[in-house]
Amino acid sequence: MERPIEKPEPDEYASFYRSYVEGLGDRDPLDLLGSQIASLRGMTETLDEEAEKARYAEGKWSVREVIGHLCDAERVFGYRALRFSRGDQSELPGFEENLYVSEGGADDVPLVDLVGELEAMRYANSRLFQRLRPEQWMRSGVASNARVTVRALMWILAGHFEHHLSVLRDRYGLAEPVASEL
Repeated sequence: MERPIEKPEPDEYASFYRSYVEGLGDRDPLDLLGSQIASLRGMTETLDEEAEKARYAEGKWSVREVIGHLCDAERVFGYRALRFSRGDQSELPGFEENLYVSEGGADDVPLVDLVGELEAMRYANSRLFQRLRPEQWMRSGVASNARVTVRALMWILAGHFEHHLSVLRDRYGLAEPVASEL
């Protein structure tokens, strides 16, 4: 099966996704889809409940809410990719991330459960992308009032996750454990 490794062209996605696509550099987004959950687990596995609910500033999301947001985005971007890859041309609405977070109740869910939920969805989305035929990658549809290709959705999904891993590192002070040398 042929996998596209080329970055999508700027006309394949809305400009507000540019930082996610460009933020991946030359890394293969399909490979990242397979490794990002392990990175997230490593960053969060030793947090206690207080740290899971911590916010780096007033009005910002807690760590649990960030993971809940990643769950929402995984569902939304995966659904868009499924629909468009199948040739569905129905226009899809955007989603208001702050509303989804406030209504998602992530602070009431143990972090380990949120990460497990995210892992299950990521596995399903990764399988979807791995199974696409070459002609399906360049299919497109309209979501959030902008045309987007399936290829770009894979890059956006991986880049969005990378963005939030950076937020967890830079704003919340979380770090992946360093493997000890034997």
